[in-house]
Amino acid sequence: MADAPVPAPAPAPAPAPGPVKLGIEDFKKLDLRIGKVLSVKDHTNANKLYVLEVDLGTEKRQIVAGVKAFYKPEELVGQNVVIIANLAPAMLRGVESQGMMLAVTTADSVAVLTPDPRKTSAPGQKVS
Repeated sequence: MADAPVPAPAPAPAPAPGPVKLGIEDFKKLDLRIGKVLSVKDHTNANKLYVLEVDLGTEKRQIVAGVKAFYKPEELVGQNVVIIANLAPAMLRGVESQGMMLAVTTADSVAVLTPDPRKTSAPGQKVS
């Protein structure tokens, strides 16, 4: 009697993909600027979003940001924040966002990125 064929072992699962590695040329494509928050309004169609008016030095932009659960409007108005200025506009729940405000996120909090308050920074200043 012949031995039964031994089944081939199952292939090992593929490793989970890690973060995408960007080269310095990719990073240089980002236009990071200081923006001063001029006003903050509730988004009319979203409970977690604010609509901010931000001064970028040479222009004002409207930015939609999901920070409502973590900041009161008065905590943001007057703050200098870091903005991606060359992001293509996007419609977020029916409102156009003309950039992105950067923030650090954890499972239960959000912290908007701001320049060092001990140093001078002005709307429109390039971040590198």
